[in-house]
Amino acid sequence: MRILLAAAAAVSATLFSTPPLLAQTAAPSGDAGLVARGAYLAKAADCAACHRAELADGKPYVGGYAIASPMGNIIAPNITPSKTAGIGQWSFADFDRAMRKGERPDGGKLYPAMPYTDYQGISDADMHALYAYFMQGVQPVDTVTPKTHLPFPFNLRVIMAPWNWLFRSNKPFTAASGLDPQAQRGQYLVETLGHCGSCHTPRNLLMAEESAKALSGADVAGWHAPNITSDPISGVGGWSQPEIVDYLRNGHVTGKGVAAGGMGEAVENSLRYLTQPDLAAIAAYLKASKPVRDPAETKPAFAWTQVRPVPLSAYETGDSHDQAALAKSDTTDGALLYANGCASCHGLDGKGTKDGFYPPLLGSSTTGAANPANLVMTILNGVDREGADSHSFMPRFATQMNDDQVAAVANHVLATFGRPDRKVTAAMVADARHGGGKPLLLTLMPWLFGLGALVLVAIAYLGLRRPRRRQVA
Repeated sequence: MRILLAAAAAVSATLFSTPPLLAQTAAPSGDAGLVARGAYLAKAADCAACHRAELADGKPYVGGYAIASPMGNIIAPNITPSKTAGIGQWSFADFDRAMRKGERPDGGKLYPAMPYTDYQGISDADMHALYAYFMQGVQPVDTVTPKTHLPFPFNLRVIMAPWNWLFRSNKPFTAASGLDPQAQRGQYLVETLGHCGSCHTPRNLLMAEESAKALSGADVAGWHAPNITSDPISGVGGWSQPEIVDYLRNGHVTGKGVAAGGMGEAVENSLRYLTQPDLAAIAAYLKASKPVRDPAETKPAFAWTQVRPVPLSAYETGDSHDQAALAKSDTTDGALLYANGCASCHGLDGKGTKDGFYPPLLGSSTTGAANPANLVMTILNGVDREGADSHSFMPRFATQMNDDQVAAVANHVLATFGRPDRKVTAAMVADARHGGGKPLLLTLMPWLFGLGALVLVAIAYLGLRRPRRRQVA
């Protein structure tokens, strides 16, 4: 799990003018209006996704949820206005500094699981509305959350100071001049409040977003957040704006795909609550964003899928070999596993149900993706997503199938309904169960420590060997 977390007001204050973008971000007048505006912005910023309780029946913003990161689990703190366990004693300046700079009132550094590198661009008007909401519109809960304990050296929060110096910007949000007002509003929602790049932008060696590859796709806790730039092959250029809006609101679009994992949580906790104009603005910006193409891809993921004939005997258990295989719980016959565990909902033909309640595997960006990670993770973890139109559920098979079986089912789906040139191995499934591969930084860390130790030993040795000047009597 990762972490899926909040504009021009600063620009307008400098230029003494109000660009069209701010007309949509200004809060209604009066305290009640300000709090209501803040509640909406908190939804747009997806604050509840991380600052939720570990248990589903917990109160809003009480914290305690473990955010999976490559460095270890980061515990989301209590951000209710509790004066003993939350942020009830924070001034607006304290709140603003935490949101924009990742600094607590006591001077402690926040980990960038809190997307302050994106939130730093929130407009002043929106920041005041958010503060009003969290102080006046949220119920205080005096529950102290556990502390985050990361392994050395990541437990040393002081290392965030040089990281922030390298990668955190103090520049206010600036809308791109070539966009119309609607797309500029979408840019603000995508780049700042919605912090979409936290998942959809690849990271460099030091785990900072690579701005040159913004929104071009990245691996997150076993899932793959796909390319959402305007490229028609690798991105969402082949999606219509209404399709993007429907996907954001409901979490599914027939002929394109369904949302699961972190994206499913974003739909449930944030996107389904946004207004139609804001969803349309996001779609407009994504369609106008800088395209990023993977040269290895030749057609969109949703265009790969098609029904390929499968002999009925592949699903039958009439011969002795198949009967013997079914008698064992470790059968790795992908067709039989699919028939027994998947076909009742998705159909033997992969077309799902006519009403779309059980989605088709045809015309799916998941089954046609160049990276089959999301297919594997969906089989392992299932789907449990509340969209604006319905609740979608698919059971998880992580405890019912071993790695070889999950790989077998995935390969059957790819060969029959999706991208047949992609293969899933048991090793890939095992890796997905443990949250995906480690970033290069963690792989290099032991060597970096060894190199650092050698440097310190060399400095000490040279210091001892250095001749001392004789004192003159």
